[in-house]
Amino acid sequence: MLYLFVKALHIIFVVSLMASLLVYPRYKIHQLASTPGEPLFETMKKSSEQLRKIIMNPSLILVWVLGLTMLWMNPGLMSQGWLHAKLLLVLILSGLHGYFIGLGKKVDRGGDGVSAKRLRMLNEVPFLLMIVIVILVAVKPF
Repeated sequence: MLYLFVKALHIIFVVSLMASLLVYPRYKIHQLASTPGEPLFETMKKSSEQLRKIIMNPSLILVWVLGLTMLWMNPGLMSQGWLHAKLLLVLILSGLHGYFIGLGKKVDRGGDGVSAKRLRMLNEVPFLLMIVIVILVAVKPF
């Protein structure tokens, strides 16, 4: 029963993380549409900072803690190939989280070298990774 609660919480924080990863770049795109000091710039800067501190970072940490807890509670999962692929994709997703934060900090300093087009393209990557991760978990193809 405890395992099921850990699993449910893991899924809740995965959804939270995915939502934040899809919204964060959009905030930064809006921020790039203005210049530092303008109300839109400052509003998007503050909103994205709150999103990062209140949802993104805690969700990422809890996804990892709860996911590793599930592996500790059910070590037999490590013998399944799909899990190895999922873990690799989650590592990539975690790296993308860090990359988004780095880009966001550049935008906060005025956006030097960060284009809205680049952010729009990158904004699709978490969704694509999520599709593959969900298929791996649900279908367990190998």
